[in-house]
Formats: sequence, C-alpha cells, structure tokens
Amino acid sequence: MALLEEISKYLQQGRAKNVKELVQKALDEGIEPTDILNEGLLDGMGIIGEKFKNNEVYVPEVLIAARAMYAGMEIIRPILTETGVKSIGKVVIGTVKGDLHDIGKNLVKMMMEGRGLEVIDLGIDVSPERFIEAAKEHDAQIIACSALLTTTMTEMKNVVEVAREAGIRDQVTIMVGGAPVTDSFCKSIGADIYTADAASAAEEAARACKSA
Repeated sequence: MALLEEISKYLQQGRAKNVKELVQKALDEGIEPTDILNEGLLDGMGIIGEKFKNNEVYVPEVLIAARAMYAGMEIIRPILTETGVKSIGKVVIGTVKGDLHDIGKNLVKMMMEGRGLEVIDLGIDVSPERFIEAAKEHDAQIIACSALLTTTMTEMKNVVEVAREAGIRDQVTIMVGGAPVTDSFCKSIGADIYTADAASAAEEAARACKSA
C-alpha cells in the first residue's frame, strides 16, 4: 500500500511531522492500526536498523528516525492498546551497576522497540537485584545488560547469578553488550546472547521472544 510505504520512507528520513500526518491519514482511510505499525513504522525502523548495522547510516540518523517512529506511535498507541494488540515480547534493559553510560543502551532500546518489543528501561547504574525484580514484576522474557567499562563488565556475571538465586534463570534470556564485551565473555559468565551492535541485539531479542 503506497501510503504505508510513504510512512516507512519518511520515517527513514527522520521526518517526524510527515510521519505523524500520514499515520493519521492512514487511520482516517480505514487502514488497520496493526498494518500501519508493521508495514509503515516498524518496516522503516527495520530498514534503518539494517543500514546502521552495515555502516550506511550512523547514530544521529538512527536517533531522528526513532523520533519519527515515536511520533507515529503516539497516534496509534491508544488504538492498539484498546484493541489489545500485544507486543512480541518484553525486555528489561539497563546499564549495569557502577556504569553511567547510556548512549549504546538507548540505541538498543530504540532498535528493540522498532522490532515490536516492549522495553522497560531501568536507566543507568542498575544493580543485579533491580534487573531481576523488574524482570519478575513485568514478566519479561529478556534481561539486556549494557556496560562500557571493563571494570563494570563483571556486574553482568552478578546479574546471571542473582537470576539463578531468584529461581528465574531458566525463564529469562540474558543478553549482554557494550564496547568491552565479547562473545567469549558472554559464554564465560553463563549469559545467553552477545551481539556487537544495536540492530543485531534487536534481531536476536525478537528471535528469542518468538521462539520462547
């Protein structure tokens, strides 16, 4: 549908005003809110995610595309909520205890939302206990931990251990990421998924939720 393609195109260009107007127009024309979400907004964000992964666009472009996506979401979220459309899964995300960096985390959050996931953002300097509490409270399938410092990476191991102690280790997928983190580190601490960039993190999270 041409209108949905236009929404996707304007979103990729970060033109929030146009996206908002076209989402409203699509609703007025009787297009299903779920189609607007999937074939317009999420499609556009998915393309941006792919381009970001391939270094064809950079952080500023992702941020303005995400802003355009949120502008469109504002219009359709109330209708989606009314009709009971569920997200494909829930993710609790945060930067680990002792670490105050959040650019990477915020990018991952945007990409995950762009994949249709509901993301509960705990912010920065998040203790292992807080991650686990939030996962239990929101019945989340995924805990995503970010770290930018080698000194705070070890907190990720504590998240895995606290999840085990709380008896929810088998029920949650633990994802780790950030500049100093590697796949071998992920395996060594008993976490489940490591990805090198935000777009891949969103892809893996969506896959984990669908197969759960």
